[in-house]
Amino acid sequence: MAEKAEQNIVIVGGGYAGIQVAKQLSKKLDATRYNLILINSRSYAVALPAAVRIVVDGESKLEETSFVKFDKLYANGNGETKVGIVTRIEAQPGVPGGAVVLATGERISYAVLILATGSKWSGPSGIPENEDDVLPFVNAWRQKFARANHVVIVGGGAVGIELAGEVKDVYPTKRVTIVHGGNQLINTTYGSSLRKGMENRLRARGVEFMFNEYIDDIPEAGVVGISTRSGKHISDADLVVSARGGRPNTDYVASLGEDALNGHGFVKIKPTMQLLNHPSIFALGDIIDWNEQKQIAKLKWHVPVVVTNVASFLNGVTPTKKYAGAPEMIVITNGKKGGMGYFGFFGGFTLGDWFAWLVKSRHFMVPHFRKDLGY
Repeated sequence: MAEKAEQNIVIVGGGYAGIQVAKQLSKKLDATRYNLILINSRSYAVALPAAVRIVVDGESKLEETSFVKFDKLYANGNGETKVGIVTRIEAQPGVPGGAVVLATGERISYAVLILATGSKWSGPSGIPENEDDVLPFVNAWRQKFARANHVVIVGGGAVGIELAGEVKDVYPTKRVTIVHGGNQLINTTYGSSLRKGMENRLRARGVEFMFNEYIDDIPEAGVVGISTRSGKHISDADLVVSARGGRPNTDYVASLGEDALNGHGFVKIKPTMQLLNHPSIFALGDIIDWNEQKQIAKLKWHVPVVVTNVASFLNGVTPTKKYAGAPEMIVITNGKKGGMGYFGFFGGFTLGDWFAWLVKSRHFMVPHFRKDLGY
């Protein structure tokens, strides 16, 4: 048993990145030599983009399809899921292998470790890690939206835009205001046609905007009135919702030392997606220190690099496949029937409501997510 334990391939995080790596490695690894272990805080994966609909629209019952067990993920049953939260990594710079330590104190050794813990979110997208808390969290948000008269969304990125669209779908007469620190929605990565196009679509539904403004502290639901940093007051706001961008979920990586993370908590990697001083540790997804927008679409380029290089490493060959970045693209919904897509190649171009409906708005890509998990 001890010998087999030393040949654990451990993936931390069962989100989109961890799922795809686990699925590919389960096809490639020799089960007699390697034990593939996926560690996740819940016994199921969450189609997180769908959270903005789940927390608003109880009629959709999307939680019934967006929370998916891992039991069909692994090819030929070559893999196992461990429910737990990693609190630290035990490893020596330059020395292969090590161990992860769970919140329970359990220690799991690894020959290769893959970090795929994604982003931490505030507000309605911050699905709890404890399974017992998930449905109460969802139902509490549904009640908050149902009771509110004026919903103020803090953050005009993709999550804030999509949340506004969901509220307007279910409650078309409620006031909705987006407060955003920039002078246009989203950020300058994307062309003005997308940024203004989404603004115009939401304005047509009655959504209001406050640009170049910030709300620093989110009050409890039911507290009426909120002021921006500059002193502007929204007197009738009775539900203020954080839709600020995610932060890298990497507190546990700090145990590797100061050089593992940058100043914003992203994992420093080589182009081979190995950590700088830990060749047997790989990272991908939202948590990597790479100058790009953090999106699921990037995994199309991240996953092959990690899977190929893990296989090389296990065969005693120096990993050589390198990540060189990926084109920027995004699809942003406006409720169930609309939205826009942006693609950063050919000088950048957008597609409109029909395209957004086809690929995302109608189902938040949950069927594709389920298929990835074998359902």
